[in-house]
Amino acid sequence: MGIIGFVSAVSPAERIRFILGEEDDGPPPPQLFTELDELLSVDGQELEWKETSRWIKFEEKVEKGGERWSKPHVATLSLHSLMELKAFIEKGTVKLDMEGTTLPQVVETIIDSQVESGQLKASLKEKVMYTLLRKHRHQTKKSNFRSLADIGKSVSSASRLFSSQENGSPTPSHRNLTSNSLSDFSDKPEKDQLKNKFMKKLPRDAEASNVLVGEVDFLEAPFVAFVRLQQAVMFGALTEVPVPTRFLFILLGPKGKAKSYREVGRAIATLMSDEVFHDIAYKAKDRQDLLAGIDEFLDEVIVLPPGEWDPDIRIEPPKSLPSSDKRKNMYAGLDAPQMNGDTPHDTGNGGGGGGGGHEVGEELQWTKKFCGGLVLDVKRKLPFFASDFVDALHIQSLSAILFIYLGTVTNAITFGGLLGDATENMQGVLESFLGTALAGAVFCLLAGQPLTILSSTGPVLVFERLLFTFSRDNDFDYLEFRLWIGLWSGIFCLVLVATDASFLVQYFTRFTEEGFSALISFIFIYDAFKKMIKLAHHNPINANFNSDLVTQYDCRCIPGTNAFSRLPQPVNITWASLTKHECEKFGGQLVGEVCDFVPDITLMSFILFFGTYTCSMGLKTFKTSRFFPTTVRKLISDFAIILTILLFCVVDALVGVNTPKLIVPSEFKPTSPHRGWFIAPFGGNPWWVYLAAALPALLVTILIFMDQQITAVIINRKEHKLKKGAGYHLDLFWVAILMIVCSFMGLPWYVAATVISIAHIDSLRMETQTSAPGEQPKFLGVREQRVTGICVFLLTGLSVFMAPILKFIPMPVLYGVFLYMGVASLKGVQFMDRLQLLLMPAKHQPDLIYLRHVPQRRIHLFTFIQALCLALLWILKSTVAAIVFPVMILALVAVRKAMDYVFSQHDLSYLDDVIPEKDKKKKEDEKKKKNKKKGSIDSEMEFSDYPYHDNIPTIKISMEMEQEPMLADKSVYSEYESGFVLLRVAGAWLPLVLWH
Repeated sequence: MGIIGFVSAVSPAERIRFILGEEDDGPPPPQLFTELDELLSVDGQELEWKETSRWIKFEEKVEKGGERWSKPHVATLSLHSLMELKAFIEKGTVKLDMEGTTLPQVVETIIDSQVESGQLKASLKEKVMYTLLRKHRHQTKKSNFRSLADIGKSVSSASRLFSSQENGSPTPSHRNLTSNSLSDFSDKPEKDQLKNKFMKKLPRDAEASNVLVGEVDFLEAPFVAFVRLQQAVMFGALTEVPVPTRFLFILLGPKGKAKSYREVGRAIATLMSDEVFHDIAYKAKDRQDLLAGIDEFLDEVIVLPPGEWDPDIRIEPPKSLPSSDKRKNMYAGLDAPQMNGDTPHDTGNGGGGGGGGHEVGEELQWTKKFCGGLVLDVKRKLPFFASDFVDALHIQSLSAILFIYLGTVTNAITFGGLLGDATENMQGVLESFLGTALAGAVFCLLAGQPLTILSSTGPVLVFERLLFTFSRDNDFDYLEFRLWIGLWSGIFCLVLVATDASFLVQYFTRFTEEGFSALISFIFIYDAFKKMIKLAHHNPINANFNSDLVTQYDCRCIPGTNAFSRLPQPVNITWASLTKHECEKFGGQLVGEVCDFVPDITLMSFILFFGTYTCSMGLKTFKTSRFFPTTVRKLISDFAIILTILLFCVVDALVGVNTPKLIVPSEFKPTSPHRGWFIAPFGGNPWWVYLAAALPALLVTILIFMDQQITAVIINRKEHKLKKGAGYHLDLFWVAILMIVCSFMGLPWYVAATVISIAHIDSLRMETQTSAPGEQPKFLGVREQRVTGICVFLLTGLSVFMAPILKFIPMPVLYGVFLYMGVASLKGVQFMDRLQLLLMPAKHQPDLIYLRHVPQRRIHLFTFIQALCLALLWILKSTVAAIVFPVMILALVAVRKAMDYVFSQHDLSYLDDVIPEKDKKKKEDEKKKKNKKKGSIDSEMEFSDYPYHDNIPTIKISMEMEQEPMLADKSVYSEYESGFVLLRVAGAWLPLVLWH
């Protein structure tokens, strides 16, 4: 058998794989600004290049009126224009990495190349040169241009500008025109370019791609050139914005095809805005690489039937763009992204995400060393300590401080009041303020994740109430007993830190995280309405008011049964003239139809409550509205909560209704006169109580560990794009230390607050400042720093001295902020999305990734189990059994583990994070080594251009044939009488034809 034929051409897919798979240590290719200029005539005489369209991500056209840009829209191309473009690239001039410093030099090099190759007559050199160096007029300049419909008629004036001899050589007038155009050309940007506000849409390192198309009457065949400069060069007024040009595409052709040339120009401009072709254009080595990029683009193009779609309709840019990483990874030979390590599947942007949880990084590795995790946390966070203060120097930090401060101070007052009622003021509002300031400030200064906000929680309040009742019934000193529980619990937490117990956090999957997060959010929402209902109960509305009987409505005070016994001495009292407070003080009785009702307060309070919530939601999303410049919208969005609170404080003051106001203690002293600022550890209780305190301390330890670590997992989720790493062990260490300190001072215990921490993260979100027109701003991450948290808690401590100012804030406004925080923290929770699916017909359901791969009945079953667990937790926390609430949260992990017997790992990989297996890392390492040895043959074959590769034998050439330079060095020889095989050469698959 012999080798008769060999197909030497590398397939387009292989070319793209080589291009995108090349390792490049340099920065990624810069963003491109693409401008389409068309050759038009002014007043039927002078020719100029007029900007008609531009691209960054989406196309913008100059409207036919010529006075404004269109809205950004998805570029719709004809398939014919793409095929014509491919033909032009095949036949035209392609110069990659051309050296050039001025536009005339570049143009002359292109023309000389075409003359040498015989594509352009030497006699036409001056004419083409003159045409290409005509002035460029951009949309920022106003001129008397004809409509685009008159292009074909007006360009004929070019014939009057060119008069040639019989031999075709240029006359002196031609040379004068060319020299004039060269003298008029400047490489420096013009004033209009420097003042162009469109520069704000471009990153600093952006480069330009200029597309020049037009028709002239002196050419018989199209003049086509694609140029990539070795270094981007500033070509003066060539581009609308002052950015250097890297790419140049030129298309000049005979008359009569202006529309066709324009469509080809739009095609190449759209290709340059495509992320994959953009990378190929920067890395291409020759013409064939560009053609392979066009073929790849054609493979992804969707064709719409002409009778079913009007091409004049402009398609609005989508809110979320599909990632190009999948296309790039496919051709780069990389494995498709896997969501949970063991279960590979499609990770397209179908919405909703798949796993989306935390990854088991080094923060959660079990070191098996004493305090090993704590030491690693300190080493990880210490290099960022200085930047944690520098990174806060931004106006956004101020809005975050004010927003979180108001939420924190409201929570401190509310919790302090409830704690005072539960403990007979042994702990009250002032203790809550002091404890919040002390614990929060120290934690934000020294902890591993300073974005976490500490606060008192509902389960802690339940425990305090039960502990106080138990101490009172058994004649124990409550604060001393509590001190020893805090000491034991702090010691237990330190033991957990020393043994790296936080590695158990990796078993907290989305099922557990979302269940806990949703529960806390529902508590915030429930408490906000509960407080408003309580306010309405104290200030009831007269629902039976009849305006016709207004003359009969009155309320008067009369002597009560024991009225005279309350008077200090017999006096004459005019009971009808007493105020309500005096009447109740002297034992009088209120009689009348309206005595129980308070006009307007409840109604005004609900207006403030719902108004605050609605306005907060509206202003927070204002940055995506169509009004005002981007900077103003961003500023309003950042200060949304503060502006809302100020607005409704003003509304409340203008209306003048006596709504309930924020009450802040004005003196710095313990709430109860029977205690001080230091709790003695001995003397109040029997000695055995100090040991017995370890038992309830176990429950508190579980509560602290679960509350702290679940919130930390939610904060550190990968979708928040945190750059400075987590510190689970370091966080728990400081929570334990602060718990011991607060126990000695008789202050409440503090742990991570889920909802307020999420609100803190949301208030510090960073997005791209240079979003392309039509493109939604990209989420860059969170402003990670310590200053906002420290300032919030210092302000909370100083609130005692700000009572004269804070007393003007209505409580309904703060309840509205509570409602906003609860609802906002549910945004993006997959559990809420799945709950909504229960009420949606299939045809109206969004395109979520798990809906594509998991049967709907399995999704509903998963949601039902999660909702059932949430309901049980809600019932439990509302009863006396709430003391075992932390144990039940821990039980969620067991429930999730049991779900492995109900759902397949495939389904769980889409609905939840797959629980990490014991030897998972070892298996993955072995798999990577195995794939490395195989050279990822299977992966490459999967993406081959040949659809029948499963049945095609592979062949490697024997050692005897190794002298051939193209052939592989390792070989296994296999014979076939005839047929079609694939040959592996230099890591690529090439077709080989064999026969006798």
